[in-house]
Amino acid sequence: MIVSRICKPSPGVTRLLAIAGLLVLQSGCASYYSHYAMFPAENSRGEVRSVRLSWQSAEYPDWWFASDRATPITLETQCSERIWRLHDASHAEAGSCAPGIRACGVSGSDRKVPEGTPAGAEDTCLSVNPSNPDARIADMTGKLELLVACEPVSAVRSEEEDTVNLDYIRASGVPYIVYSRKAPRGSFHARPPKFESAVCDDD
Repeated sequence: MIVSRICKPSPGVTRLLAIAGLLVLQSGCASYYSHYAMFPAENSRGEVRSVRLSWQSAEYPDWWFASDRATPITLETQCSERIWRLHDASHAEAGSCAPGIRACGVSGSDRKVPEGTPAGAEDTCLSVNPSNPDARIADMTGKLELLVACEPVSAVRSEEEDTVNLDYIRASGVPYIVYSRKAPRGSFHARPPKFESAVCDDD
């Protein structure tokens, strides 16, 4: 007598296979892009520096069930080691200092402008398109507004025999108007320009 067995995967395995298939479908339908902007601005000490914004996005067709997604925005200032990350409500790491696209202060590192009082996790130091509390990075077009409301407690920090620059773009009561570029990820134009280091060597 021949006995045949039909093996059925457990519910957990079935669920994992379904999720894996869904991820493959999602990644297959998405178009991936790199976004960046580079512009000159003063830092808190009044020195003219290049400021760079960059992020990545995944865009889906209108008929697809998934929503467009984007990474946090990275903000860097020439000659400085301080790196900001701006999140929106879609990111698990987003702080609760404000709605929309924001970066919250770091206790001991930032202070509010013009008050001069310490800024912490409950204070918004940087925001993009601040007039829109529902703003999402994935929905941004080429033009954006960047509002900076904090300054570093100390622009430099001593580490043994070295001095580390922690300065960043100067606070302003009026948002900076910034225009970003968009390119398919992996293309020749997808990489943002590098910072020139010569001006830092002169400091």
